[in-house]
Amino acid sequence: MRADHQLRAFEQILSSYDGSLPLHRFLPTYFKQHKQMGSSDRRWATRHIYSFFRMGKALSSLANEERLSIADFLCHDTLSQIVEKNFPELVESIAIPLEKKLGLVKAKYPDFKIEEVYPFHAAFSGDIDQEAFFASFFKQPDLFIRVAANDSKSIITRLETENITVKAISDTALALPNGTKLETILKEGSYQVQDLSSQHTGEYFKPNKWDKWWDCCAASGGKTLLLHSLEPVIELLVSDLRESVLLNLDERFRLAGIKKYHKKEIDLLQNNDQILHHYAFDGIILDAPCTGSGTWGRTPEMLTFFEERKINQFAAIQKGIVQNVVKYLKPGKPLVYITCSAFAQENEEVVQHIVDTLPLELEKMELIKGYENNADTMFVARLIKKSQE
Repeated sequence: MRADHQLRAFEQILSSYDGSLPLHRFLPTYFKQHKQMGSSDRRWATRHIYSFFRMGKALSSLANEERLSIADFLCHDTLSQIVEKNFPELVESIAIPLEKKLGLVKAKYPDFKIEEVYPFHAAFSGDIDQEAFFASFFKQPDLFIRVAANDSKSIITRLETENITVKAISDTALALPNGTKLETILKEGSYQVQDLSSQHTGEYFKPNKWDKWWDCCAASGGKTLLLHSLEPVIELLVSDLRESVLLNLDERFRLAGIKKYHKKEIDLLQNNDQILHHYAFDGIILDAPCTGSGTWGRTPEMLTFFEERKINQFAAIQKGIVQNVVKYLKPGKPLVYITCSAFAQENEEVVQHIVDTLPLELEKMELIKGYENNADTMFVARLIKKSQE
């Protein structure tokens, strides 16, 4: 029976996975090691393992097969043989709205508590609508791209020609089905893959022509590219602890046509005066290392494997980095603090620590509720360095 075959494949993957690698990196390696799995087997196994982890800690006392059946029913509007086998009474409800599906699951399993999907919700940031946030984990977030406003119409036309569903969120932000392969459709450099909430953080940059800006945790350069799109005539310094991601940044900048920038490999938890003693910036972007707890809709395995102690660890790192970078910011100029966390300890509490201990005052902060737009949930604050007396 096909359902039993798919279930065995799922169980084998689940027993092999320990959370030490992101699931999207683990699965390709696993499939290479199990070449007997055809493309259909791989597709169903990927669907099932991701659906299963979207259950988080909910109904954790049930057997894996039963939890998988519930998860697959909630996560998809197309029928799987596992749902058909275990829940024949729900087959006709496969395409109804998620809210009604959750009601059916609750009726069938009175112990089902949606808040158990997402751990550590007592630590939430801002005024998150918890019910909507928890429910969002049963739906894969969209793929968002950022394009030049002048190119938007032609890019939409090109995508629609390829029968790709595309939604224009703004003049520069487009939403596509997750997993859309753009490499063979759109010209390199004509778009940037960037979550909608991440694009929104650019509203806090406000660069001026000829400014000197530092993206101090640049990673592959997404925020710098966003900054450059807002004001191309600026001087850029990008830095990161990891050389490998800075190499990726070089390639992204090349494709985007950015040729003039400075790049440094820096550990921001150390004193970097010897490297940066002569720098003074008109703006600093700190896209801080964090738990990523606002992005677990893309990495739902974290709902199971995340350890609460890491919240404290990241908060300490964030405070340490701010302490070490603020000295290079000119008075009256902004530090833009960003996380992709849903935890107050990494967001509002870090901002409060900054205001209490450093010569910075808060201008504005926001929890960006990505779950309202099928996107990531993020946090951004703009703080201004006080003038020297």
